[in-house]
This record gives sequence, C-alpha cells and structure tokens, in this order.
Amino acid sequence: MAADSAKAIRERMLSRAVKDIRVRKGMRVSELMDSMSAMGGFSGQHLYNGIEITRAMLGDRSSFNFLSFPADIVSTGLRGVLADMVKHFDAIITTGGMLDHDIARSFGGRYCVGEFNADDAYLHRLGIYRLGNVFIEQKEYGGKVEDAFTDVMGRLYKSKGYKKEYSASELASEFGREIRDEHSILRQAYLHKVPIFNPGILDGAFGTQLTIFSQTHDFRLNLIRDELALSNIAFDNKVTGALMIGGGISKHHVIWWNQFKGGLDYAVYMTTATQFDGSLSGARLTEAVSWGKVKEKAKYVTIDGDATIILPVMAAALDLE
Repeated sequence: MAADSAKAIRERMLSRAVKDIRVRKGMRVSELMDSMSAMGGFSGQHLYNGIEITRAMLGDRSSFNFLSFPADIVSTGLRGVLADMVKHFDAIITTGGMLDHDIARSFGGRYCVGEFNADDAYLHRLGIYRLGNVFIEQKEYGGKVEDAFTDVMGRLYKSKGYKKEYSASELASEFGREIRDEHSILRQAYLHKVPIFNPGILDGAFGTQLTIFSQTHDFRLNLIRDELALSNIAFDNKVTGALMIGGGISKHHVIWWNQFKGGLDYAVYMTTATQFDGSLSGARLTEAVSWGKVKEKAKYVTIDGDATIILPVMAAALDLE
C-alpha cells in the first residue's frame, strides 16, 4: 500500500511539464499570462497562480472580497490602478497615510518622479520630501491635506447631517463625497459604496488634523464601530477572499478578522519582505494557515515582488478597469 501511495504521489508531482514561453509581437497581457501557466519559473509561476486565484475569487458571487494595501503605493502612479480596482471588491482595508496621499493628490498636490540615491540632507534643505523614488515638495503634501481637511470638515461640521461621532470608514466616505478627482481611491469607493476601513487613521497628516479639529469642535472618533462592522462581515459571510498588497496593519486586519470564520477561502499576497525576521510583512500565507487565518484548503499564494510591477500586470490580465 505504501509503495502504491508513493507511486501515486510521485506521478502527481511530476504530472505537469515545464512549458516554454513564446512572446509574440502584438501579444495581449492576458495571452502572455496564459502562456505562463506551466512556466515553473519561480515568482513568475506564483504570479500566474495569483491571477487565477484572484479570478476565481472575484468570480465567486458567494465570496465577500477584501482589497488591502499600505499608503506608500498611493504616492505612485499605482493609485490609478487601485482606484479602478475598487469597484471589484466589497471592502478596503488600508493605512492612515493612504488618506494623506489620496487627498493631497485629489486636491492638486504635485508628486514627482525622483530617485532612490538622492542626497536626503540636501533635499531637506530644499523643502522636498522623498518617498522611495518619489519627490514631494513640502507644500504639496501637508499643506494640501490641511487645506482640504479644513474645507471639507468645516462644511461637514456646519451641515445638518453632522453627527458629532464618526468611524474611520464614515470619514473616508464623507471625503469621497466631496472629492471630484475620478482617479481618487476615496472617490471611487464612495461612488461604488465600498467601505474603507482604516484602523491606523491617526497615523499621518489626516490623523493630526483630526486631533487638532477635536480640540476646538464637538467631534469624536469611534474606532470600535468599524471593528464591529468587520466582525459582522466575518460572521455573516461563509466565503471570503482577499488580495493583499504589502503587510503591516492593513494585511493583519484582513486576516485577523477572518480567523473568526475559520479563515480566508481565497488569498493572494504580494510582498518584498523577508520571512526570516518573523515580521508580519514577511510572513508567507502558509504561516497564516497555522493561525487559522487562512483555511487549510484555501486557494492561496504569496507572490514575492514589487506591487508597482505586479499589480498593473494582474489588473491587465484580469481586464479590471
């Protein structure tokens, strides 16, 4: 019996031969991805698997699907891809700085292509922030967020609909209502009624403005309300999925609440972090299985690589627009 079992396992493990990729002139991204179905090829195979799992997840009408990502990529042109993807998901979980960058850019903030190996002391003297290889003049960031916050919150405070107490997702929706930039993640989430959960909303320029506002206005931030909403999502949905870009609080909030329903059924995670320091950002999804945050029989994959490269390819292959 043992020999027969070993033979069956061996045959299964050797059932798919590696196939060469042939790139043709005029080839569509989806065609290229299809040709990668049996490339072997390290992270390229994981990218193909991630596309197929995401396709299955978005095609499963019974699945409640999360999109999570950190703030840094919102400072890049990937913001447009994320804004286009919003309508394909049921909820977003992100970080405090996402509001900063999306609002700053929605209200005219000019972010510029820079370089990693700049002289940061010199940039400081010039009044230029560096975020990776993105340059941001100081007035294009904090000043834009402050002006937009003062304008939107000032009008909200004077309106008949002002409630004195807001959750982070409710504030995100209020700002999405006022933004007119169609490339805005906040705007698209508002238009498509997709809640944006932001457990770290106080960590950034927007959070600082909230703190200042609360000192002179009758205003309270209720973070528990969103946690209860996430709890209800976990217990009300038998099937859940997630496309998680980067780690930190946005990733952990997805997998944390999904453990209470037995784990995610679909999970795709992109990271550039190493797992050998024990960090959440570096932790592969298989580690989440040990915690019950991803089901043992879930469809899941970790893709090692830069989201600014991977996500546009995935979106194009899936025809997400």
